[in-house]
Amino acid sequence: MISREEMLEIFEGYNKDEITIATLGSHTALHILKGAKLEGFSTAVITVKGRDVPYKRFKVADKYIYIDNFADISKEEVQEKLREMNAIIVPHGSFIAYCGLDNVENNFRVPMFGNRKILRWEAERDLEGKLLRESGLRLPKKYNSPDEIDGPVMVKFPGARGGKGYFVCSSKEEFDAKVKQLKEKGILTDEDIEKAHIEEYVVGTNFCIHYFYSPLKDEVELMGMDRRYESNIDGLVRIPAKDQLEMDLNASYVITGNIPVVIRESLLPQVFEMGDKLVAKAKEIVPPGMIGPFCLQSLCNENLELVVFEMSARIDGGTNSFMNGSAYSFLYHGEPLSMGQRIAREIRMALELDMIDKIIS
Repeated sequence: MISREEMLEIFEGYNKDEITIATLGSHTALHILKGAKLEGFSTAVITVKGRDVPYKRFKVADKYIYIDNFADISKEEVQEKLREMNAIIVPHGSFIAYCGLDNVENNFRVPMFGNRKILRWEAERDLEGKLLRESGLRLPKKYNSPDEIDGPVMVKFPGARGGKGYFVCSSKEEFDAKVKQLKEKGILTDEDIEKAHIEEYVVGTNFCIHYFYSPLKDEVELMGMDRRYESNIDGLVRIPAKDQLEMDLNASYVITGNIPVVIRESLLPQVFEMGDKLVAKAKEIVPPGMIGPFCLQSLCNENLELVVFEMSARIDGGTNSFMNGSAYSFLYHGEPLSMGQRIAREIRMALELDMIDKIIS
């Protein structure tokens, strides 16, 4: 594991007056880069030909690092270019998926915003469950094998897949049939199936809650909320039930977009309690714990109880729904503030206060 001390030593060699905020050109790069520019930083995007269009059209990147494919992000020559730019990397779901957790932990020697050690705790279901349970959050019931299925369950697979391959079933026989279909389509592998995470299907309304923990202020901020727009399930539910039964279609849960949402005000104490509990427990289990953005993906059941089914330990894709600020970020700051700009503001504050050791790894 790359130590924070090693990253701080690299950072000490930087020109502190010419810091560049950099990220991979995908996921949440637009508002990460725009927010950095608004806070006075130079910006850089790592991308491939053809995928650079949004960053050029929206003029959010000052510098471009081109690679042949996204998996090349971990190459030493890319890291050298980033260090020459005095870069701080902001990791997101696509960055972690393409770079690979092993590389992020052991080989990617560029100072990174946040705690790189905690990223594995969102990617591996057992670790994620341990952290959420020990934080005292309500989770769906977990099933240890398909043989235990005794009602509606959601079946998920490891990594930042954006819902790809997920499915609902109600029995061992239905599990086996759906797995067989997804294998034949090349969506799942034997390794995926061995790592399947089977949990209670909670009926409720979706709230993906975006928080920001500031080590500089020792405060958990509620930055925004969204719900997910998924294909093809959101199209299927618009079809009358009798017609659904006649169609030979399997539901899929691939995220295609995000919709901003606010929660009823009486539920906000529960929302803050959840974020506070997770931050406190993460400091104990994976020190220094959460740094900057994180997300709790939840469902609100008929008893107005928030059930957490997933966690992101870094910036989540749903933050794209408030690039110009949310109702909650406005309440804090009195201005439209994206998660990208909030990250950049924390970096700027850390530089001004000589507290960069609190926010990078």
